[in-house]
Amino acid sequence: MCGRYSLICIDDLCGRFRLLDPTLGFRSHFNIAPGSTNPVIVAHERAEAVMMQWGLVPHWAKDITATHKPINARAESLEEKPMFRDLLKSKRCLVPASGFFEWKKEAGHKVPFYIHVKDDPIFSFAGLYDIWQNPAGTILQTYTIITTAANELVAPLHDRMPVILRQDDEIRWLSRDVIPAEEINRILAQYPAEGMEAYPHHFNTFQ
Repeated sequence: MCGRYSLICIDDLCGRFRLLDPTLGFRSHFNIAPGSTNPVIVAHERAEAVMMQWGLVPHWAKDITATHKPINARAESLEEKPMFRDLLKSKRCLVPASGFFEWKKEAGHKVPFYIHVKDDPIFSFAGLYDIWQNPAGTILQTYTIITTAANELVAPLHDRMPVILRQDDEIRWLSRDVIPAEEINRILAQYPAEGMEAYPHHFNTFQ
């Protein structure tokens, strides 16, 4: 799964994703938690960063206080879940990140490990988003991060990992075209373990 991630190279966001206004007032965060509001990249007339809340609220939800807000969506079952099926066709997004965390149990306590892509200070997770609106016109934009089976690097820490998009696939994923199932399966595959690095990160509190 992906329950915590970081976005710390915020100044590089514009060049990395060719954005006009990349920050929207967002500051670097080493520990992004579910429920927080963060930059997500979507395609309108062109790619742009939009602030969204992490934890998907479907547009058809009646009571958002009682609605399950998944922070992750399993790549293998996107087509089977009504919450994700239509979003896969028309509301795909990039979730910029610098790394993510998983915890490993050692000597009776959990040690956080920080995992990142070796040669890319900012990369993107594959995401889906939705837009909810109440009768009064209040709009809430939310997103979820797609996960897949862990590669050899992440597997000792967790059996799932976020889908890290290869740069060549980012434009395709962000497009508003319908993507054939076989191509989606290829895009949402594991990122190669040899292109990633993981190390324990000992800190007392999250920033």
